[in-house]
Amino acid sequence: MIEIQNLNKSFDGKQILTDVSIQFEKGKTNLVIGGSGSGKTVMMKCLVALYPIDSGKILYHGRDFTSSTEEEKRDIRKDFGMVFQGGALFDSQTVAENVAFPLEMFSNMSLEERKDRVHFCLNRVNLPTAHELYPSQISGGMKKRVAIARAIALNPRYLFCDEPNSGLDPYTSIVIDNLIQEITEEFGITTVINTHDMNSVLEIGQKIIYLNKGRKWWEGDKNSILETDNEEVNNFVYASELFKRIRTASKS
Repeated sequence: MIEIQNLNKSFDGKQILTDVSIQFEKGKTNLVIGGSGSGKTVMMKCLVALYPIDSGKILYHGRDFTSSTEEEKRDIRKDFGMVFQGGALFDSQTVAENVAFPLEMFSNMSLEERKDRVHFCLNRVNLPTAHELYPSQISGGMKKRVAIARAIALNPRYLFCDEPNSGLDPYTSIVIDNLIQEITEEFGITTVINTHDMNSVLEIGQKIIYLNKGRKWWEGDKNSILETDNEEVNNFVYASELFKRIRTASKS
């Protein structure tokens, strides 16, 4: 579990996050949604220590990350897995080399152990024959699956995904959503996903946090988000004609 307590963050006197308190649950897909400027990207960067916080606490399974020493923070970071918006694969490396990269950097595995782990991770994301291909030779959806394989290579306790469906077609987005949820539940990972994709919210939103103007505005799940009377959440959810029709049909 990840717990945020009364988190505040500002840049040059402009308040970005205000008194945010959230619990992200283990073994669940925790989705963070909100419009542009809501603070969700800044919050994720605070979670992974890319940004220092002004005040508050971030706890990983009860360990206070914010007051930890640099050595203690490095120890906690070893349990992080990251899936970046664009995949962030190394173009000059094969798929297998991309997945092996964190193992080479942060583990003491032998070459054979690393090969076995890479093979396991690529099999788990349904890419058993892609080892020798380069990122330029595979589709956008395959790149995202490679990014997920790399993110789970070190068997993380915490998985952070920033807009994992960005640039993907609807069908491939569902494949990636389901894969992230399966891996989360299978390995008991605490997964935090930043997304603006309402299809993802309704597909895998086991816990949903809505941020508005840097504050936690609403909390619930994929079932309750369609029934809430929170005006700001409704404006976000039903911004598209498709979801307006879903709302109308549910009430008829």
